[in-house]
Amino acid sequence: MNIVLLSGDRLSKTRQVAEELGVNNTTQSNCPIKTRGRGKLSAQLPTAMVGDGINDAPALAKATLGVSLSNASQAAIQSAQIILLNGNLQRLADAVAISKATLQTIKKPVLGVRLQRGGHPHRRIRVSQSQGALFMAFSDVVVIGNSIRLKYRKVG
Repeated sequence: MNIVLLSGDRLSKTRQVAEELGVNNTTQSNCPIKTRGRGKLSAQLPTAMVGDGINDAPALAKATLGVSLSNASQAAIQSAQIILLNGNLQRLADAVAISKATLQTIKKPVLGVRLQRGGHPHRRIRVSQSQGALFMAFSDVVVIGNSIRLKYRKVG
């Protein structure tokens, strides 16, 4: 993973924040140059943008994942996909962990879905309609159970 800190703040402030975050690659510049840099990054790889101002809204909308704070400008909040409550950036790691756990929960019953649709074509497994209905009911129970388990699971 290549992390780049793009900032419109003073160079000294940018370096201080990069040092605290452990980011080696920093770019400090004014807004037009910063925007072009963001465009290049998002064209090459998935990007995450964290911003709270009106000037951050276009980059939040363009990024693969836009993150804003609840006390940010309305433009930034409307452009972001994730809004962190209480202005606490520490919660971003929790949001990523919850997202990963949710995706794992969604992917688990894939075999049940294939069986309920009439079998597995590559393995030459065929099931009757009544067996498919049984697999569908079981798959629903698994999804609901995993979702409930996710609610009480310690994530992060």
